[in-house]
Amino acid sequence: MKAVTRIAAFLLAMTLTPVAGLAQDGLLDKGWSFTRVEDGRNAAHPLANAEWETVSLPHTTRLEPRIVNDQWQGIAFYRRDIEAPQDWQGKAVLLRFEAAMNVAEVWLNGTQIGRHLGGYLPFTLDLTPHLRLGQPNRLLVRLDNRDNPITGPKPLKQLDFNSYGGLYREVRLLVKPAVHLTDEMLADRVAGGGLFITYPQADAQAATVAIAADIRNIAPTARIATVRHELFDGQRKVGEAVETLPLEAGATRRSAVTIRVEKPALWSPRHPNLHRLVTHISADGEEERVETRIGIRRLSIAKDGLQINGEKLFLRGVNRHQEYPYVGYALSPLADYRDAKRIKEAGFDYVRLSHYPHSPAFMRAADELGLVVMDAIPGWQYINPDPAFRAQVLKTCRDMIRRDRNHPSVIAWECSLNETQMPLDLVRDFHAIVKAEYPGDQSWSAGWQDDGYDIYLQARQHRLKHYTPSPRPYFVSEYGDWEYYAQNAGFHQHGWADLKPAERSSRQSLADGEARLLQQATNVVEAHTDNLGTPALADSYWVMYDYNRGYAEDLELSGLMSLERLPKFLYWFFRSQRDAAEASPRYESGPMVHIASHWLPGSAPQVRVFTNADSVELFLNGRSLGVAKPDAAGWLAHPPVTFDTGGFTPGTLLAVAFIDGREVARHSVTTPGVPAAVAVTLDDAGVPPVADDLIFVRATVTDAAGNKVPDAGHSVTFQAEGDYALIGPGVMVAEGGIASMLVRVLKANPQGTITATAEGLSTGRLP
Repeated sequence: MKAVTRIAAFLLAMTLTPVAGLAQDGLLDKGWSFTRVEDGRNAAHPLANAEWETVSLPHTTRLEPRIVNDQWQGIAFYRRDIEAPQDWQGKAVLLRFEAAMNVAEVWLNGTQIGRHLGGYLPFTLDLTPHLRLGQPNRLLVRLDNRDNPITGPKPLKQLDFNSYGGLYREVRLLVKPAVHLTDEMLADRVAGGGLFITYPQADAQAATVAIAADIRNIAPTARIATVRHELFDGQRKVGEAVETLPLEAGATRRSAVTIRVEKPALWSPRHPNLHRLVTHISADGEEERVETRIGIRRLSIAKDGLQINGEKLFLRGVNRHQEYPYVGYALSPLADYRDAKRIKEAGFDYVRLSHYPHSPAFMRAADELGLVVMDAIPGWQYINPDPAFRAQVLKTCRDMIRRDRNHPSVIAWECSLNETQMPLDLVRDFHAIVKAEYPGDQSWSAGWQDDGYDIYLQARQHRLKHYTPSPRPYFVSEYGDWEYYAQNAGFHQHGWADLKPAERSSRQSLADGEARLLQQATNVVEAHTDNLGTPALADSYWVMYDYNRGYAEDLELSGLMSLERLPKFLYWFFRSQRDAAEASPRYESGPMVHIASHWLPGSAPQVRVFTNADSVELFLNGRSLGVAKPDAAGWLAHPPVTFDTGGFTPGTLLAVAFIDGREVARHSVTTPGVPAAVAVTLDDAGVPPVADDLIFVRATVTDAAGNKVPDAGHSVTFQAEGDYALIGPGVMVAEGGIASMLVRVLKANPQGTITATAEGLSTGRLP
């Protein structure tokens, strides 16, 4: 229960002034009305005959099919009334949208008060001069998610991913005293706004925490502000700093202090220690309290190595698209957390956020779990010579850094238009913004062109496996997919030229069977091993989860987990690459072993076992087939272990893993009988659901003894009652023996039932 409480608490990045009728953190998630313009008109205002639907946030403009080949694009509207009590007089009232796809226009009481371009980063509006106190205020948001040449990237029908729509992240109403901490998205100075926390010195003996805070006074008279910062390690206060700041009426000033911490608990991927910085801004009897999670750490990135807190590391990583089936980008905060947790459990310490900034909830999860992230601006094979496009992408770089600069998980800023030939002067402008917005020796720019950036990002398919030395630190940005999918590795993906046979590809679904899933693993083991033989400081496999593409009528299937977050054999290879000694209470880790076989008639007699142990003994129906060490090592930390079974015999394969002669893990697979039943489980990834959460329900086809039937492809019909609501068509086809249904949990500690039926099989029921 303590772990659940900790996770829920960490979802709140700040403590804000309570607002009447809202949650304590100012979350404006309930009571919205929504409509969209279905006839394709470029409507400036809601249609007179519009049908309005009551919705909660996060929200997408349309629930899409599982395979999205005609994503909805057009004009949508959201509206909500805000009560503004008289006691807001003299206070600052801000409205912050964490994301709105893609062009947002906002009206209050019929007057337009803001416009924002770009659907992946926050924007904040100052409502203070526009509110009518003592009465309801009508808020109207117009969203346009059609192709846009200024925000880019490519038109959707040529794009390798979907961008979806809606108010798909949080919206907050922030009521602040007259003297308050500013919002970084409203800052009019370089590296300004809000809090900016850096670490000029940090090692095991001591650390210096430098805190810059921009304080504003909107009162009609001068005020004296007291800015006090308290730093906590858990419940223990480890430092404090106080500064008095005189502020003229209407002025904004920066407070800059440092806190020295003796023997700090440092943040790293293996030890993601976090501190709480509690900031109090007080003046004339009023106080604002802001809580920020920080991680004290020092980075060193040079051509010959990457170090975190003096420890040299190779960052084994993966790319992630933030998409869920049906709801697109409109994930619940805990769904984002579960995504991050699954990535960490898969054996990764690094995520490249492709190809846009991901949600604040995912960033918070990365901080907590110890995932290093490469933060990226939107961009994919698209550039526009229009000066407005250039201004937009530079602003996007600036805004991304301001949003995420206090996250210890961020290693570098990918202010680069991915796979796009950028002029050198644009690259130099990106690099200059990175250095200006994050000054000091802990800031690195990254881009896919080997000129002008601190870090060179190169996809393996771009170099066709032949590494060319770079004068700068080198990360493998993508690998393992395209080079095993098409001969024309590189930039002609829309042409689909020179495709390799499907059985040789890394794009394999759970339904494609054992041989093709093993081929995917073979490809990626080869590619990852090749990466380890280059001077790369990190690599990131393409991709963690299968995803939809705007330009194709199928899923991109190179994920090591399916769109519904079920593991393929490849998942277990990567999990085996984490050392058995690395264990954490935050996620599944430690010693592991996994048999990469379904053990069915036709299964390969050469059985591959993934493990991070010293040796494995394999048993078939209780008879030992011997003890084996890992295969030839090459560059891998933990190569697979291969056994020759002599041929298929139905029954049970059991792998027992040993370290120093001691059993540390075991895994078995059993040849199933005929399909007989459906077993229903709720897959919360070890993070129990809360109200308005999204979670997957698994319906596993089993034989009479309860063994999974991995080649079952039954159509399974789901029904939900009580505190569960199905999202999607209600019927799913089993892949790899499991049908998955996305479910919205309406309440914490949900009560209700979920049933799953399939023709000829016994019905499954939860609970």
